[in-house]
Amino acid sequence: MAIYVVMEPSGRGERVDSVFVRDGFSWLGFLFSPLWLAWHRLWIEAALAFVVMAILSMLGEKLGLAWAGSLLSLLVSLYVGLEGQALRIAALRRRGWHDWGVVEADRLDDAETRQALEADAQADEPAPVPRIIPDATQARPAQMGMALGLTHIPGKT
Repeated sequence: MAIYVVMEPSGRGERVDSVFVRDGFSWLGFLFSPLWLAWHRLWIEAALAFVVMAILSMLGEKLGLAWAGSLLSLLVSLYVGLEGQALRIAALRRRGWHDWGVVEADRLDDAETRQALEADAQADEPAPVPRIIPDATQARPAQMGMALGLTHIPGKT
């Protein structure tokens, strides 16, 4: 079973489209790192991955170690494959989205169904009653009295 992180926009309108981000390794992010990042509108990350991969390849070429440059570029791709989904979630948070929760499902369709059912169940529940906390500034001052022994009971003599 896969884990999906459900993100919702901060402005709740009549129609709310949630984004489901699958937690785990991204094969397309690994194989096509800059393109995958650009596809998910991670423009800065895509440009940074492209520039770093190009610099590493050129550096390997200049030093006569083409295999080392390719290997280091492969590490960038591995990073995007492992952390690409976390980069997507961080970008959505920067844009003002918030976490709705986590859903466990086999496929995206099942995750959407489970999220809709849980959202309906939460809407049916009554709102929790707020706790009333007394204001300490309006409290009666402690009455100091004589005390014997280990315990002090204010107001008792």
